[in-house]
Amino acid sequence: MKVFSAKQLREADRATLEKQDISSTDLMERAASLVFEEIHKRLQGAEIPVKIFCGIGNNGGDGLVIGRYLLEKGYNVTFYIVNYSDQRSKDFLINYDRVKNMSNKWPVLLKSEEDFPEIKLGDFVVDAIFGVGLNRPLVDWVANLVQHINASEAFVLAVDMPSGLMADQATKAKDSIVKADYTISFQSAKLAFYMPQTATYVGELQILDIGLDREYLQETPTTAQLIGKLEAKTLYRPRNKFSHKGTYGHALLVGGSYGKIGSICLSATAAMRSGAGMVTVFAPKCGYDIIQTVLPEAMVITDENENHLSNIEYDLDPDVIGFGVGVGTKKETIDAFEGLLKKNKKPMVIDADGLNILSKKGSLLKLLPEASVLTPHPKELERLIGSWENDFEKIEKARELTKKYKIILVLKGAYSFIVTPNDLYINTSGNPGMATAGSGDVLTGVIIALVSQGYQPLLAAVLGVYLHARAGDLAAEKLSYESVIAGDIAKHIGAAIFDLFEAGETQKNQ
Repeated sequence: MKVFSAKQLREADRATLEKQDISSTDLMERAASLVFEEIHKRLQGAEIPVKIFCGIGNNGGDGLVIGRYLLEKGYNVTFYIVNYSDQRSKDFLINYDRVKNMSNKWPVLLKSEEDFPEIKLGDFVVDAIFGVGLNRPLVDWVANLVQHINASEAFVLAVDMPSGLMADQATKAKDSIVKADYTISFQSAKLAFYMPQTATYVGELQILDIGLDREYLQETPTTAQLIGKLEAKTLYRPRNKFSHKGTYGHALLVGGSYGKIGSICLSATAAMRSGAGMVTVFAPKCGYDIIQTVLPEAMVITDENENHLSNIEYDLDPDVIGFGVGVGTKKETIDAFEGLLKKNKKPMVIDADGLNILSKKGSLLKLLPEASVLTPHPKELERLIGSWENDFEKIEKARELTKKYKIILVLKGAYSFIVTPNDLYINTSGNPGMATAGSGDVLTGVIIALVSQGYQPLLAAVLGVYLHARAGDLAAEKLSYESVIAGDIAKHIGAAIFDLFEAGETQKNQ
């Protein structure tokens, strides 16, 4: 699913009006009536106060249409017009008149804090103050109205966007954003819905197809795309009946140190479970017996050092190399990593202490093979690119790093982002149960396995992140969020692959 910018959505509206030969008022009626249907489906005529806060632009017009339909169904609706300017959109005025003509309960005009209504537990609040077009901070009294709404115990549904949240840029005043319980957005998800700093304002998310021009939506490129089951399925490559282990490549995993051999075992297990034809682990001597016992399917080469890596030498020709899981950051290990980078030209996946070594010795970044995949969690990313003021700046700084060194970044989180110089892929599977030690080690193994099988590194990262997170979902469904451990995720990779071909779309939006 493409993630369109606010500007692109405005252009999509214009294309729709022209090609479908309808007015903007008609399009507003279509969109808002769909929101009404979703509300009515859930409220089922319940006798609860519905309080609709309408801005004076098109989002406010949506709110007026929604309220008009609710009135027709007999709901107890009160309209509040947030009068923050003398300017009103044409479609707002048309629908304002329609509401006045059908009801003896005229909209209440809000002009300052003195006009704020009481909002109580049991009220149903519809936030239609600002939509996707917002591009500047709220005026003070409107910001206070937002805080008034947030302080209530009412259920809050946001139309298109929680008011105060901007689709494509950071919102500095975090206390001036409506904290919605549920957001119904039009046609496309917005980038802000998936950023760690802003996703919490959205609540549960639903995207409605309002029938914008298909040709425009299909032909217009976007820099961001959501990855769910349907998208992942198109990336999967089925196996050939007459293939053999060599067909699916040889993955070399370099990692581990005393007390951290379990991490490399998790990565190697995930690589085998994800389809690598052969997996070799290069580890310190202390890991030999553990790895051979835990995963007899893997081959093991040991470093001359007992407890940590000091000299990475091997007599094989792997298709992909993973480095960093559990290696530590001792000087000998850093030097060994540098030696590996200088002689290796094969694709690499780098995680954990591999990333910390790159942060400590930034000159090594220029030695990375092109299209290497780096998989940092937030603190590892900060050590690589420096701090950021907001998530939009974080993405731009990450993009600059990918451009400078021709690499791919997987930014791990509730929504993992795969960042390239020109594109952004947002994974929508996964759950809080995956916030457990070793989860990232498993992801490293999944991506390495896909690269070893011939997937291009970017596709391996996108599909690998999805399968890893979906495996976490399937594990949590059986075990609960609290009980999932990293090994459970590795064990459910096969189920995640099967799930690609199960009927129905399992993608979650929020």
